[in-house]
Amino acid sequence: MQRSRLIQLMAATVAVLSLFSAAFMGPRINASAARHQLVYVDRAEENAPPQVALGIAMGALRGVFVNYLWIRANRLKEEGKFHEAMTLARAITTLQPRFPDVWTFHAWNLAYNISVSANTREERWEWVNKGIRLLRDEGVVYNPNALLVHRELSWIFLHKVAGFTDDANQYYKRALAAEWTEILGEPPVLSPVTRTREGAIGAFIEWLTPIVDAPRGMRGLLASAPDEESRQTLQRLIDTIEGGAADDLGIDFLQRYTRMHMLLESSYREIVTAMSERAREARPRTAILRDLMLDPQYDDAFDLLLPYVRRKVLVEDYHMDPHRMVRYTEKYGPLDWRHPAAHSLYWAAKGVESTFTRIRERTISDYDFVNADRHVIQSLQELYRSGELYFSYVYWAVPQLQVQEQGSQSVYSLYLAVPNAHFVEMYGEIVIEVARRSKYDQENRIWGLYDGGYENFLKDAIRFFYRRGQKDVAQRYLYILIERPTLSLNDTWKNDRYAQTLENFINDQYADERFKSTYVAQSEVSGAIQASVVALLEGNVPLFNSNWQYAEIFHQKYTEAQVKAMQTATGTESTRTEVMDRDWRFYAGTHVATFVAQLDIEQAEQVYMRAPGDLKNWVYTVMADRVGFSTNPGQSLAGRDFFEVFPEPEEYELFRSWYENAIRARAAKGPVQN
Repeated sequence: MQRSRLIQLMAATVAVLSLFSAAFMGPRINASAARHQLVYVDRAEENAPPQVALGIAMGALRGVFVNYLWIRANRLKEEGKFHEAMTLARAITTLQPRFPDVWTFHAWNLAYNISVSANTREERWEWVNKGIRLLRDEGVVYNPNALLVHRELSWIFLHKVAGFTDDANQYYKRALAAEWTEILGEPPVLSPVTRTREGAIGAFIEWLTPIVDAPRGMRGLLASAPDEESRQTLQRLIDTIEGGAADDLGIDFLQRYTRMHMLLESSYREIVTAMSERAREARPRTAILRDLMLDPQYDDAFDLLLPYVRRKVLVEDYHMDPHRMVRYTEKYGPLDWRHPAAHSLYWAAKGVESTFTRIRERTISDYDFVNADRHVIQSLQELYRSGELYFSYVYWAVPQLQVQEQGSQSVYSLYLAVPNAHFVEMYGEIVIEVARRSKYDQENRIWGLYDGGYENFLKDAIRFFYRRGQKDVAQRYLYILIERPTLSLNDTWKNDRYAQTLENFINDQYADERFKSTYVAQSEVSGAIQASVVALLEGNVPLFNSNWQYAEIFHQKYTEAQVKAMQTATGTESTRTEVMDRDWRFYAGTHVATFVAQLDIEQAEQVYMRAPGDLKNWVYTVMADRVGFSTNPGQSLAGRDFFEVFPEPEEYELFRSWYENAIRARAAKGPVQN
């Protein structure tokens, strides 16, 4: 009896202590769970799938119900019922937002399964973008340290948008470039400064710095005005924009501003400034914004407002950190955020960094760092292959310049993506970094996890620099290829084969019909064209002719082997492997002109004067219309008039007429890949 009372007393004591602890710790646990988004939803939102309400009503059995929904969603996916699977996936993410696998399942369904069933390129891109937004705007927010969610988001950018597996990939690339031109504005113009890696990184950081330093709220924005008069002008500008020029100070404003800015900076300025009253009535928002942008009293106010809005959109709508964007630019290279590989790199690297804050020695095997690191490496590889980007926003985004065909916008918009040598060195450094933290790449290993990819990358880079005329750089990377730190112990015979003269190494590279490779063709042709420009700069006409002929033949071989006209699911004639415009005149002309823009004025002038007639027309067109030298001749040309440095070529009017007609014909025919 006494023993029973003792047990009861002890049990009562434990119960009281437990209740006291629950009362003390409960509010703190609940607050922490809410702060870290570890709670389930407790009520169904309007228009939520009916399974959400049912799951909430089941209370403690919710986990069993979610398991059933997950099994059902997988089964529907296997049966090809993607839309039904999407509905169930949405219910699961609502009931259990911290379930990474279902976010990736849902996003893959949108970006891959449903998108390919769409009828037009625009519809396809909308579904792909829905998959991106689902992970970026919700999945990462609810799972900030989930490596799987970050890796899947990175993969969609890298594989679906930057890759060539989807026959609408060229449309995706242009759509993304247009979107990020609106969000961040145009990136730095290539110039002699950006020819060095340090100079390019500095220019791209300077581009982002106003956004990083922008005020955090409206009160801070108004306080940033230097005086009371400026503050009132800024307030008046904000009130006018919110009162009728845009839906809000967000994405809609940036889209409208970018379109108007590009028009006012283009040869269509006279059309825009002379807007008729009829057009003003039809497009009142456009008219209001145009008047604001043409009024010089608002120039300084726009300079204060734009960085604030860009930062606000980046943080609140895209859930990206401007400070991280700058840090990655400093570490990896001049990231052009119009390029899908820049976003792939951002999310993969962020996922690795975020997850490292959570791992312990006993849990490190639970995280797949190998594949996440591969995405970082592959993103750098893609940025080397096509990270120097030239994109014509005006022809893409302005409706009155587009050709309407059966309700679909068929647009010719220059999208020239060529190799960017600034990422070559960083690729090797990152390979060493990720190998050091890989559990599969220990010292004295007989096989390197990343060695095969690094080897192929170095071979591509050596060929590019050699063809570009930088044989000393090519030789240096040939030494690195032989002596690379990630060399596998069982691969020494291969390195003995590489130990030969640079010229013999280059010749061996073409024994296996490398011209059929998309990336090899792109780098070879680009390198040879750029070497041709250097030959013109040196006045070496035979070298120019040799490189030019090589580039044209390589382009022709690749086009004949890989670029086939095909009827796609979107109903347009296209080919996903057309990374270079099939028209040699277009591709070579635009490439030469954009490369010349990076030279000093004196060098550009020499190349221009020595260029053959057709190339001279291309250089003149691009320099005057796209590079912007004609808009500010005093500053851009060191005090010399634009037309003094670049006198108009003979019969230029005939070329210009052909050029504009060719663009219109391409737009009317359908999407042109490059």
